[in-house]
Amino acid sequence: MTTLSDFPATALPAAPAHLPDPADVRRIADDAQALQAARDLAARFAEGASERDRTRRLPWAELDQWSASGLGGITVPRAYGGAEVSYATLAEVFVILCAADPALGQIPQNHFGLLGVLREAGSEAQKRRFYSEVLSGARLGNAGPERRSEHSQNVLQGTTRLTETAQGLRLNGHRFYSTGALFAHRVPARALDGQGRAVQVWSPREARGLSIVDDWSSFGQRTTASGSVVFDNVPVSPDDVLPVWQLADRPGLYGATSQLIQAAIDQGIAEAALADAIAFVRQYARPWIDSGLEHATDDPHLIADVGRVQIDVHAAREVLLEAGRALDAIAAAAAPRGLDAEASARASVAVAEAKVLTTEAALSASEKLFELAGSAATRARHNLDRHWRNARTHTLHDPVRWKTHLIGNYYLNHVLPARHSWN
Repeated sequence: MTTLSDFPATALPAAPAHLPDPADVRRIADDAQALQAARDLAARFAEGASERDRTRRLPWAELDQWSASGLGGITVPRAYGGAEVSYATLAEVFVILCAADPALGQIPQNHFGLLGVLREAGSEAQKRRFYSEVLSGARLGNAGPERRSEHSQNVLQGTTRLTETAQGLRLNGHRFYSTGALFAHRVPARALDGQGRAVQVWSPREARGLSIVDDWSSFGQRTTASGSVVFDNVPVSPDDVLPVWQLADRPGLYGATSQLIQAAIDQGIAEAALADAIAFVRQYARPWIDSGLEHATDDPHLIADVGRVQIDVHAAREVLLEAGRALDAIAAAAAPRGLDAEASARASVAVAEAKVLTTEAALSASEKLFELAGSAATRARHNLDRHWRNARTHTLHDPVRWKTHLIGNYYLNHVLPARHSWN
């Protein structure tokens, strides 16, 4: 069993986040309010984004503002008091936030992914209880997959177990890539139960034996705190266990929703990189000596390059929003009778197409920035490399080569994508 002595001396367990006063949490009513709340927060978050990245200052205060804004409850169904915004709006919210600060914007990704799982696998009692907590400002942070080992060859395998003991259910395991868990009030984790079935355990952050360690050291998305979660004989209430094994044989949208958010994060990075490139060229860049020009902004080659990047970033955004609208149409059509396998597959394919383009746009825009802006843009004081570092880090979340394979295999051979959170 993993113990805290296995961590570096500088990586210590973090204290639990404080729950906000429900009276201080706004209740967002519709899509327009959600988008405006995102814009308001983005204006505040953008101001300190570079310095947070530079010093790795974790955004505790900013996340309290996020909770108070009510954005955490925007996908809660109307029947439970939420706004139930469209998938297109959810994607746009993440683009707006991640253009301001993609690390801070990424932190709630698992919050919404988990709410998607709750919607499809939770009991009526669980929905009432967990939705109520979220609408009161509680944040969810997933305990991510395990590191690679002989027992964990891919992200769906692992040794985390939920076992029945004389004292009740107990959870044991060591997870990583746990974006949002450090800041969360509940820390859901995938485990296998006594029958070898996949379950998701929604542990309260203050549960005895649950430790979150800030040992995330990536060069990009530095303040997501996507480090370790340790479950050391954590007591578990049966009411906090979701039977996610049932989802393997049930068509759904939880995987497509998760991937839509991932694509939106990359789109936000692309838009921020392009905006900073344009601003830097206008303010600092010099024309090349052979151009005979007075201003870099008059360079026809540079102008064409900006146009090319703008087209690619714009196209990626439109395909992303189109994917969101496709999910909205699929969900609406399925409402009377339930989702079938074909509709679930179409959702995954639509989002995969967006994911390919937003990945390419983020990487291209964040790299092209330096070619457009010139050598002065590489100075540390500008910290413009954070865009590429963030893009390169986040686009590795799941390999885009498997997205093109998924798309081609669907259209060529009509093979439906596998059902999991990465499709």
